[in-house]
Amino acid sequence: MLDFVFYSAVVFGFLLASPEQNAVAAGVLLVTFMGTGSTFLAFASVAGKRGIENPSYPNKSLHYMGGLTEGFETILALVAFCLWPQLFAVLAYIFAAACWITAITRILAGYRTLRKGAADNV
Repeated sequence: MLDFVFYSAVVFGFLLASPEQNAVAAGVLLVTFMGTGSTFLAFASVAGKRGIENPSYPNKSLHYMGGLTEGFETILALVAFCLWPQLFAVLAYIFAAACWITAITRILAGYRTLRKGAADNV
């Protein structure tokens, strides 16, 4: 949970630093963080209730769904924002697009996993 708060706080800082230049891009990126975080946590909750395990990540305490934008990629984006603050809006839109790819692929993978589990129980 704290990683999502940190990621959002950095983006919010760029919004505050230059609202006229960064507000829309920061808002779009914050919405996409909701997409990546909620798809991850919602599926982990459902998988836990249904006893679905992920053999790819046996050491994780919850069902871990990977994606194009995970923690490492997010930290790289935040570092890029700090190194090139004048490019924040462009970089934020690019990273937001990558985050939406992650959210959509997680929704599709979750749907397939749940559908497969339902078919196995018939």
